[in-house]
Amino acid sequence: MSRHLFVAGTDTGIGKTHGAQALVHAFRQVGERVAGMKPIASGSARGREGMRNQDALDLQAASGPPPAYDLVNPIALEEAVAPHLAAARSGVDVAWPPLDAAFRTLADDYDRVVVEGVGGWLVPLGNGMSMEDFPKRWDLDVVLVVGIRLGCISHARLTARAIEGDGCRFAGWIANVIEPTMPLLEENIATLRDCLPAPCLGVLPHRVAPASAAVLLDLAPFA
Repeated sequence: MSRHLFVAGTDTGIGKTHGAQALVHAFRQVGERVAGMKPIASGSARGREGMRNQDALDLQAASGPPPAYDLVNPIALEEAVAPHLAAARSGVDVAWPPLDAAFRTLADDYDRVVVEGVGGWLVPLGNGMSMEDFPKRWDLDVVLVVGIRLGCISHARLTARAIEGDGCRFAGWIANVIEPTMPLLEENIATLRDCLPAPCLGVLPHRVAPASAAVLLDLAPFA
């Protein structure tokens, strides 16, 4: 089992960053030096210091101690569209060397690196690269964030099947409640516990800060 983790999601907008931040805080609370990383991010704002993505900034702030932004997010794309399209439209070359260099630096400096993907498992990145390449290339165990809303059971099962079908280690999943008024919410979570081939690491309530949500996560699978 790798000490470093890849946080995947069942879709976009289901709380991957929230889950990744909670994991960073949880490992920090047991005494580890932990860095969050979002290798590629679309939907960034241009400022005096260059491109900055809010998800990456949130992961940087959660890290302890916070690493340099360029290590957290080596490739920041401006448009909030699919990353391969954002890269093509802005003339950015998506390639492994800067990504590998940033990850190696973090892995050397921290006990654990929590790497957050973008979008779902099979999002294309350009130049023949795809999001599922990260855990394979960097030997990362995968944690799946499941956004609890209508349709989540099929999305979660399909993603779990893809993770294992790609030869990656599916270490666990996090239920992130994004629709707290969803009918039969607890029953849906129970169904996911029964049908996903990895342990549930915890259920994150709606709009609870990541540092507070961290205490709800079970880190036993990573001991």
